[in-house]
Amino acid sequence: MSRISNMAAVLGVATISSTFAASATPACLRDIKPYKLAGDTMEWSMTIAPGADCIQGLRWSTMQIYNVSVVEKPKSGELVLVGPGFRYFAKPDFKGTDTFTLVVVGKNRHDAGASTVQVTISRAETPLVVSAVNHLE
Repeated sequence: MSRISNMAAVLGVATISSTFAASATPACLRDIKPYKLAGDTMEWSMTIAPGADCIQGLRWSTMQIYNVSVVEKPKSGELVLVGPGFRYFAKPDFKGTDTFTLVVVGKNRHDAGASTVQVTISRAETPLVVSAVNHLE
């Protein structure tokens, strides 16, 4: 392969990578701390814009997840379990706060157990969108 072909291939990969990165779900959870599958309860918080969604994995590097179940469903959005994780969809008219609770069962290192994860969702301040119109004179 010539030097020009190599450069074109690298630029093509960079273009594809930036295209996928632009469409990825932004990090919407903040201050998440790992649970230990030891009967513990974790409180996580999320900020999301109306009509947006957030996907979050629940597996940490030292654990196996056997089951994730919904204890309390959200009232202002939709929650879908996706393997060892979840995806939350905020309703287009989402206001105020929402909550949901999950129970995660699995094994952390060598110890089997369960943890409860309580997630509180707040409405993100949506940026003001100003449309510019070009006038031809």
